[in-house]
Amino acid sequence: MVVVGSQSILGSFTEDELPAEATMSTEIDILPLGDDGGDVARLADLIEGVAGEWSPFEEQHGFSIDGVDLDTAILPTGWRERLVKVQNANTAALTGNPQYTGWCLDKEDLCVAKLCALREKDRNFVGALLDAGLVDADVIGVRLSEVPAKHQASAGHAIAWLAARS
Repeated sequence: MVVVGSQSILGSFTEDELPAEATMSTEIDILPLGDDGGDVARLADLIEGVAGEWSPFEEQHGFSIDGVDLDTAILPTGWRERLVKVQNANTAALTGNPQYTGWCLDKEDLCVAKLCALREKDRNFVGALLDAGLVDADVIGVRLSEVPAKHQASAGHAIAWLAARS
């Protein structure tokens, strides 16, 4: 599974290292890994049904899990090669080694996805990371130019926003 939403920033930083604007979300966007697009969509629907908003899972744990597919986040070329590996030592009780592996988006790839969504809350999220010096605006700018052609308009708006902050 790959965490693709704002919570994926926790693969790069602890909550204590992050500005408050980067830790406000109470949902986790999960991209399941599957054999093909149909399999990914089926698994995303299953996750949503079991742990989505207003589910017993959310009621018990205080957060929800949104299953997403490959069309949810706009990501630059090469994002899979930059995923951040996350393993929890708590899963090592029987074997001595972490048993489960999760993946989070690279911090600048996350910023690309957030800025291409064109929402104020996402710009605030990225702005807070930039202000804290936790992400590199130049890297984000380069990666915005590497999104699929069908998303170039969104990337153009994001590049303009990024330039206006300089």
